[in-house]
Amino acid sequence: MANRRNRKLVPESYKALESLKYEIASELGVDFGQNGSVAGAGDTEFAGDLGAFSAGGGGAQYLGNLTSREAGAVGGGVTKRLVQQAQQTLI
Repeated sequence: MANRRNRKLVPESYKALESLKYEIASELGVDFGQNGSVAGAGDTEFAGDLGAFSAGGGGAQYLGNLTSREAGAVGGGVTKRLVQQAQQTLI
């Protein structure tokens, strides 16, 4: 299996990308909370008790309630917005 890394070229951009992701999700009506809170927090707390995922500290949040279509729409929206911003800076 290939060694995959998801490193940012500019590590300081992490917060800006996160806020952009939540902004796009809000515009599309995708419900997956912000700052680690997820819709149905009681379920995620229970799953954390069972060890299904890391409930705290790691920075990653459980997004198992999203469909592939919703996650792809958010990712596509982020990409589209970043391309638009890059094009505006080049003009």
